[in-house]
Amino acid sequence: MLTSNTIRAVAGAGLLALALSGCSTMKGWFAGKDAEAKKAAEPAELVDFQATIKPRKIWSANLGDGEQRIGARQTPALADGRVYAAAAEGTVTALDLHTGKEAWRFKADKKEGLRLAGGPGVGEGLVVVGGLGGEVIALDAANGSERWRAKVTSEVIVAPLVVQGLVIVRSNDGRISSFDASSGERRWFSEHELPPLTVRGNAPLAHGPGVLFSGNDDGTLTAIALQDGRVLWEQMVGTGEGRTELERMSDVDSAPLIDGTQLFASSFKNRTIAIDGPSGRPMWQSEHGGIGGMAAAPSGLLLSSPAGTVYMLDKYSGAALWSQPALARRSLTGPAVHGDYAVVADYDGYVHWLGLADGQFAARERVGGKAVKGQPQVADGILVVQNVEGGLTAFRLD
Repeated sequence: MLTSNTIRAVAGAGLLALALSGCSTMKGWFAGKDAEAKKAAEPAELVDFQATIKPRKIWSANLGDGEQRIGARQTPALADGRVYAAAAEGTVTALDLHTGKEAWRFKADKKEGLRLAGGPGVGEGLVVVGGLGGEVIALDAANGSERWRAKVTSEVIVAPLVVQGLVIVRSNDGRISSFDASSGERRWFSEHELPPLTVRGNAPLAHGPGVLFSGNDDGTLTAIALQDGRVLWEQMVGTGEGRTELERMSDVDSAPLIDGTQLFASSFKNRTIAIDGPSGRPMWQSEHGGIGGMAAAPSGLLLSSPAGTVYMLDKYSGAALWSQPALARRSLTGPAVHGDYAVVADYDGYVHWLGLADGQFAARERVGGKAVKGQPQVADGILVVQNVEGGLTAFRLD
């Protein structure tokens, strides 16, 4: 005969077994959901395709210690038949664009602890770089000798702009500083208040006749008088909406792009606008935003969205002419135009050529297996890519 104590013990054991079984089942449910969420967040696997072109690697070079986790998108500058590139360890190198042969190399004294970021700006016979300690260093473009130094109030993680006798430097605290290109003497500065939370990185500055264009971390685009720093007009590009600071991030993180009298600006908040440059009047807006730089093709405007889709937008309406979503979550660079192709690179060192006509894959190459963050650059039919380990690779389309 079963006693009441025995019955209670058996019932308790049964309940315990059910509870354990339930916990196991619930754990399985959550594990399944976690696995699905993890898979959904992973970079898209590369798709197979039939290559229609074969890019030819014409040279490669090692600059030294790359940017790694600085997050500064080191980008080479191509000018006057040369490639100028900086490495985080404090070196700047000039190479022949066609052969990769080194013309000169500047290397800071190790005791300085100089860490360069963002890439060089070139013009007025100068190569100018910025550092994580706020350093601004101007080098002679012909031989790499140091011409002058200056200091700004915060780290410089975007290439300086050298134009019309001035060196314009944007620092990470929202300040833009202007220096005399020949002497390094400070001319003016302009400040823009930062929001509480921003995307790591700054938009490179762009310029038109007498005007400087700055994409800002609060989602605005500002036109500034080049000679004295006066704000001429300001236009909202991306609106910060949401309950949290993270949701409200709306950085204009691509360099403003000038095409004729039309000015394009794109926000991390998935919005791109076209502006009449002289007046600052908006012409259209698109709900497709880009990061890392835009490119103008004869038939449209190219950008890479934060989610990893490459778009071609109509220049006159903002409508999407095509999109290529197969590189989702691969941390794409901004696009470049190489012949009849749009080119982007990704977190795993792959470089992708897409047809300008339809966005379909045409070729794929790999550059060292390390991430590429800076926008690829093109001159004289040669594409140059810099990865985060300081590797430079040049391609030509035959």
